[in-house]
Amino acid sequence: MLRCIAIDDEELALELLADNISKVPFLQLVAACNNPLEALRIMQQEQVDLVFIDIQMPGLNGLQFIQSSPQQCMFILITAYEKYALEGYNLNVVDYLLKPVELNRFIQACNKANELHQLKQKPKQESTQQSYFFVNVEYSLHKIEKADITWIESLKDYIKIHLKSSTKPVITRMSLKSVEEQLPAQQFVRIHKSFIVAVAAITSIRKSSVFIQDMELPISDNFREKLFAVIGRAE
Repeated sequence: MLRCIAIDDEELALELLADNISKVPFLQLVAACNNPLEALRIMQQEQVDLVFIDIQMPGLNGLQFIQSSPQQCMFILITAYEKYALEGYNLNVVDYLLKPVELNRFIQACNKANELHQLKQKPKQESTQQSYFFVNVEYSLHKIEKADITWIESLKDYIKIHLKSSTKPVITRMSLKSVEEQLPAQQFVRIHKSFIVAVAAITSIRKSSVFIQDMELPISDNFREKLFAVIGRAE
């Protein structure tokens, strides 16, 4: 069951959205809000998996709402304006629906959200045993082979995944902690609040730095002990 919130400042549109949600068996409507600030308050108190939200609203628009959300949940944008599609997908929304939304198109978007939710709910052990995982990149899901990863760095709300097979890193909106949970603990190690490295890719360790070929990455004091435990040596 996906716990969801509907947000639209137009009362009729909000009622229609709530009615569509009631027709989807795996959705549970937590709240229907005509004020995004009210929705933010609810999300600070309730667990929410999915948010249906309009874009053009007074005070705080839909895109700003996504950026300020207190939870890492999924978003489906429902709007009358096609021009915001690129911005929406840059924020990794699940889908972008144009009003008026036909029920079959609405259900299609909900099914996509449910599939993503099911993937996230897989046990950590099963996730780390897989040789790959998928990340959102622009308009599609991009497959990452774990054996291809050399290091991963955090960029605020995004991560940059560096690969052996490409000089161009993969950038996706995701936390470093989330990707760390998908990686085998004996093959990847966090060396800093902003860096995870593949143990096999490390070419040398000197003082407070890890080297991957010519790339020098810092070792934080908080992660030093774990690094040496994983590589099987005392400092």
